[in-house]
Amino acid sequence: MDVTDKAKDIRNGEELDAASIEAFLKARLTELSGPLVIKQFPGGHSNLTYLLTVGDREMVLRRPPFGTKAKSAHDMSREYKILSALQPVYPYGPKPLAYTEDESIIGCPFYVMDRIKGVILRKDLPPDITFNADEMRQLCVNLLDTHLKLHQVDYKSIGLGDFGKPEGYVQRQVEGWSKRYRNARTPDAPDCEATMAWLLDKMPPDCSKPGVIHNDFKFDNVVLDPKNLLKIIGVLDWEMATIGDPLMDLGGSLAYWIQADDHPEMHAMRFMPTHLPGALTRTELVDLYSQKSGLSMSDHYDFYYCFGLFRLAVIAQQIYYRFYHGQTKDTRFKAMIMGVWVLENQAQRVITASKL
Repeated sequence: MDVTDKAKDIRNGEELDAASIEAFLKARLTELSGPLVIKQFPGGHSNLTYLLTVGDREMVLRRPPFGTKAKSAHDMSREYKILSALQPVYPYGPKPLAYTEDESIIGCPFYVMDRIKGVILRKDLPPDITFNADEMRQLCVNLLDTHLKLHQVDYKSIGLGDFGKPEGYVQRQVEGWSKRYRNARTPDAPDCEATMAWLLDKMPPDCSKPGVIHNDFKFDNVVLDPKNLLKIIGVLDWEMATIGDPLMDLGGSLAYWIQADDHPEMHAMRFMPTHLPGALTRTELVDLYSQKSGLSMSDHYDFYYCFGLFRLAVIAQQIYYRFYHGQTKDTRFKAMIMGVWVLENQAQRVITASKL
C-alpha cells in the first residue's frame, strides 16, 4: 500500500490559473517539458499548498489563503528567503525553486519548491503502519533531534542575522498574540483575559541562545522516509519561521503534543499520534531537549506550555474569524471555535495547577 501523502482535486473557490503558472514555471525552469497538472494538498489551515506536476517532475506551490488575511502572517517572501538560506546547512527544508511578487499571475505572491515525497503522520496511523513502543519512542526522539538541529544553526553565518529580533522576543510574543486574539475574537469565543494577564505576569527572560525557530514544528509538518519510517527526510510549513527563542518554539510544539493521560476534551482535538504506547510525554520531551541543548525550561515550564496553548487558540480563532465573517468557504473551519474553547480550558487547568 502506498502511504505517501496524496494531493486531491482542488477545493471549490481555491482554483489557480494553470496557464499563467505554467508559463511562469517554464520561463524559469527551462528543463520542464510537458503540460502542467495541478492538484491540492487537503491538509493545513493557513497558507494553501498545491502539487504541480510537469512530466515526471513534482513541485509544490505555496500561496496565501483566499480572503482577508493578517498583514504579515502569510508573507511568501519570508518562507522563500529562509528556505533558500537554510538549504546548504539544514537538509530537511524543501529546495526553493522560484518566487514572485507579481500578483498578475494568480492574484497574490507565491513560491514554488521541490516536493519532498514521503509519509506524513496525522491523527491516526494509516492501516498498514504500526510502531511498537520502542519504535514510537525512537521516532519521538528523532523528531526532537531534528527540531534541535534547527535551533543550533548558526543563523548569522547564512545571512539571517536580520531575519528577526531575538531581544525582547518573549514580551513581543505575549503582547502580540494577545492583541491578535482581541482583534479576532467573535461573540461566541472565550475572552481569555485571565490567561493573557497570567502570561504577561509570568514571562521568563529571553533565552540566552537565540536561533532559527520554526514556530509550527510537529509530526504532521515533517516527512518520513517511506522505506524507513523512523527517518525524517523533510520539514514543511515555514510560514511562521523567524529568529527567536528556541524555548518558546518548543513550548509551541508542546501545545500540539496530546499524551495518553490528557483530559478527554484534548483528545477530541488530537491531530497526531502522540498518545501511542512508547511516545514521549511532554515532560520527557522537555527533559531530553534540556539534556541535549543545555537550555532548560524546567523553572518556567508552565509558562511555555500555557503560552503554546494560547498561541494555538489564537491561530484557531483567526481561522474561525475568516469563516465566521464569510471570508472563506472552507467548511473545515466551522469547528475551529470548539478548539479555541478546549485550548483555553487546558490553559486554565495549567494556570490553576501552576506554582509560578
